[in-house]
Amino acid sequence: MSTEVLTSEVELAEPLVRLGKDVKQASRVLTLREARWLVDTYYQMQDGRIRSKSQLDRQEEAAEPNRLIGWVFGTWRRFEDTVKAALGEFSSAYKVGNWLLAQYGIGPVLSAAMLSNFDIRKARTVGHMWRFAGLDPTCVWKKGEKRPYNAQLKAICAYKMGECFVKFQNRDLCYYGKLLAYKKAELTVYNEARKFKDFAATEIKRCVENTALLKKMKVTERWKHWQDGRICPANVHDRARRWAVKLFISHLHEVMYWDYYSKAPPAPFIFAHPELGDHRHKLDPPLWPGEYEGRPLSELYTGT
Repeated sequence: MSTEVLTSEVELAEPLVRLGKDVKQASRVLTLREARWLVDTYYQMQDGRIRSKSQLDRQEEAAEPNRLIGWVFGTWRRFEDTVKAALGEFSSAYKVGNWLLAQYGIGPVLSAAMLSNFDIRKARTVGHMWRFAGLDPTCVWKKGEKRPYNAQLKAICAYKMGECFVKFQNRDLCYYGKLLAYKKAELTVYNEARKFKDFAATEIKRCVENTALLKKMKVTERWKHWQDGRICPANVHDRARRWAVKLFISHLHEVMYWDYYSKAPPAPFIFAHPELGDHRHKLDPPLWPGEYEGRPLSELYTGT
């Protein structure tokens, strides 16, 4: 069976996963916990759909029977699309959600993930949000201690959202993608000028002090670049992606703060202390302020 053709069973099941008016209304009043659960469910469905598609492709290449696998793939895809639509309804019910949806590359699922995971009442500064999302490199914890950040949120922010910016970096409408490309080019120049040689030396020293780690790292491309006083291109990419994600989260913090407190958030530390030296000017959130419809965050937080 071709992946382009749906089985009759999937076609018959379609009305069961279609988003009706009552379900749309229910999506708009999801609680924080329900929205987080639905985001997690979406990504589980996405993983299931990807695995079933891979299996379907292999069986088609081998000319093996694949009717049931095709049915599973089609069903996953339809439920995935339905949950995505429900999360879009949830996001568009709030002003901040509509700002999120206005950002090129940020769709219904990522918007809902940001709304349901970040609580502005617990984040006086953007640093609290960076730390919660696992984007604070100073975070350490010992064996047996609770992880100081949300691992699942880190995966969503640093990788899923970050790669959306990478995917659309060549499109003029993608504000964060364009900045990511600029930052990557800048870091590449720094790298070629050996500006990361101190970091490279520190990493080499760390490996030398650990025999097992040294044996593992000496056969990698990273080791070759460290010896040359540089970091490898993959690390340059990761740094640029993380920088773009952190900038996005800083803008999200500002928008959420304005929505909830009706005033500007505290200035980032570096901008509040110019005596610390040269730094770049502050970048304001794109498309903000704007005439966004929807409810305020105070209604989302009711009862929590």
